[in-house]
This record gives sequence, C-alpha cells and structure tokens, in this order.
Amino acid sequence: MNELDFSGKTVLVVGGSSGIGNGMAQAFRERGAQVHVWGTRVDAAAYADSADSNLEGLHYARVDVSDMSTVAAAVVPFKQLDVLICAQGIVRYNREEFKTPAFAEVVNVNLVSLMACGEKFHAMLAATRGSMIIVSSAAAFHSTVGTPAYNASKTGAFGLTRTLGEAWARDGIRVNGIAPGLVATKLTRITTEHPERLEATLKKIPLRRLGTPAEMAGAALFLASPLASYVLGQTLLVDGGLLLA
Repeated sequence: MNELDFSGKTVLVVGGSSGIGNGMAQAFRERGAQVHVWGTRVDAAAYADSADSNLEGLHYARVDVSDMSTVAAAVVPFKQLDVLICAQGIVRYNREEFKTPAFAEVVNVNLVSLMACGEKFHAMLAATRGSMIIVSSAAAFHSTVGTPAYNASKTGAFGLTRTLGEAWARDGIRVNGIAPGLVATKLTRITTEHPERLEATLKKIPLRRLGTPAEMAGAALFLASPLASYVLGQTLLVDGGLLLA
C-alpha cells in the first residue's frame, strides 16, 4: 500500500494558483488526486506571466476569499472533498500595515477567510473524514517588525489550527498546519531579490538556503495521508532550522 497515493481523492487548494499553494497543488496532482485551486485572477491563462505558477492539470476558479459572501456563494464543481488546503495570504510592506485599513485587509485574507473556507467545506470534509491543512508561517513564532498585520494573522492561524483541530475531530476531520520558513515567492521578493538582505537572512538558516514550494508540499502530503492519521491540531515548522537559534 502506498500511503501517499491520492488516486480517487479530491483536493482543493485555496491560494493554489501560485507560490507555496501551487507547489502543493501540483504535488497532489502528481500523486493521482483531482486538484482544484482558487485564485484571484480572471482565469488560468492570466497566470501565464507568473514565474511561480503552473496550472497544468489543475482545475482553476476565481474566488475572492477577501469577500466572505463570495466564499459562501462560490459554485463547487465537485461532489466530494478529501483535502482542503488553505494557503491564501497577502502582506503589505512600507509600513502600510501600521494603518488600520491595510491591517484589516491583511487579517481578513490571512485569518478570517480561513474560517470562511472551513465553514463552507466542513460538511464535505466530515462526509469523507477528510483533512484540512492551514498554511501559516514561521512568522507566527517570532516578531516581524515591519508587518504587524501579517504577524498577527499568521499567529492567529496557528491558534485556529489548534482550536479547529480539537473541535472538528469529533466530526472526523483532522485539522493541522504548516509554518513555512523563507521560500522564494512573490510575497518574499522584498528579501529574495535583494542580495544583501538575502545573504543576511541565509546566515540565520542552518541549512543555508531557501526552502522550495515542493518541500512545503512534502509536509502537506504527509499531513493529508494515513501516515499522519494520529496527528491532530499540530503546525509543522518547515523552516530549514531558522528558529532553532
């Protein structure tokens, strides 16, 4: 038996159009799952210019998770759901998050929408005794001086993972999380595309390199598989050792 074979399973990756979420979506597709992704652009073709997007073989839908009514009203083209991955996320730099409008915007997408997605698919996950995976960040475990909303929202996502893990276990749903370290995506370009900042950051990582979306996907595959059948409410820190020091 191959515990990482997801043939016959249906997976939805919210935020699966690019970056870490896209890496997770492709990993499940490569292992036999039918994979749906939600993104913000009008259609899959609109991601052709995105270096960290590969929508080949994925079923794409535009759903704006910043609008809770849109999430609730979203048309679902599948009748069963085995794995829900919430990988949506935004950040606002240049001290924008110190102002209430940007703070609220970031928290809404990074935290409130997690609950909206969980609420929408709770019944479907309960029916399959499925798994929900919340992607937070290593930022949940340390200060990020310039981005208070991002930090607060990711810390909140860590807490939500524990609470839903306990609450929804009685419904047959396993809720766990992943906290990525530094991965080269559009959200981290402020660091990864500036050599001096990147060099300084890499010195803090024992493995001395960035993580990849594929490495984050490995954790997701494990958490969604029978190998993790007794893992509940946990957030796996996948950061190359960044927080060991």
